[in-house]
Amino acid sequence: MRLNVNNMCFACGASNPIGLKLQFRFEGEDYVTEFEVKPEYQGWTGIVHGGLLATVLDEVMARLLWEKGLNAITGRLTVRYHQPLSIGDRVQVRGRISKQRPPVVETTAEAMKDDGTVAAEATAVSMEV
Repeated sequence: MRLNVNNMCFACGASNPIGLKLQFRFEGEDYVTEFEVKPEYQGWTGIVHGGLLATVLDEVMARLLWEKGLNAITGRLTVRYHQPLSIGDRVQVRGRISKQRPPVVETTAEAMKDDGTVAAEATAVSMEV
């Protein structure tokens, strides 16, 4: 199986009219993106929807593998929320590879507020396909 990209990914697709349009860069071994919590991203009033934050955490890890040339998909995603993100918060999300035993790759990610407070952490187990 070969994974293909068509620019419609909800998280990073530039052509998706309702997508997040995340942009990424490497900082050493970390793969990094930022986003601002907008009103349309909320679940409970004034707080980001946890599923949307999980999407961004998953995307930074999955896309990191793609950038490293690994044709892999997420098999298990675990998210631990430490504190809510509010509308208007700026968030930096960093992902990295923690273990690689082909065809399995384990990654970690964290979402941090501007003040450095960790709002959520995630781990993923992905499988090369």
